[in-house]
Amino acid sequence: MTPPPPRPPRPAAGPAPERRPVLAAHSVARALGASTSLASLLARIRESEARLAAIRPALPEALAGTLRAGPLDDQTWVLLADHAAAAAKLRHWLPQIEAMLQAAGWAGSKIVVKVRPRA
Repeated sequence: MTPPPPRPPRPAAGPAPERRPVLAAHSVARALGASTSLASLLARIRESEARLAAIRPALPEALAGTLRAGPLDDQTWVLLADHAAAAAKLRHWLPQIEAMLQAAGWAGSKIVVKVRPRA
C-alpha cells in the first residue's frame, strides 16, 4: 500500500475580513432624539443619572461606589445597589437622600432601592 499523496500547502493568510463599523455613540443619541418616545426615555435616563450625581458626594465613598441610577418614572426613582448589604445600608440613608433631592428641586418621587441583577 502506498502512502497518500501530500496535501497541497495552505494559502497564506490574507488580510482579516472586514468588520462592520461599531455604531458610534453619537449615532445612538441622534436616533434617540429623532423619536418622541425615545427622546422622553433619554431625558428620563439623564435625569436619573443627574439625581445620582447630586446625592453621591454626600454618601460614604464605599456606599456611593456600589450605586447605579435606575429607572425613573413620574412617581418612582429606583436606585440600584451592587449587593444586598449596600441596598440595606442605602435604605438607612433614604431620609437624607430625599432631603437632598428636595433641596435640588426633585421633590415628590418615591425612592425604591433594589439589588442590581448580575449579568
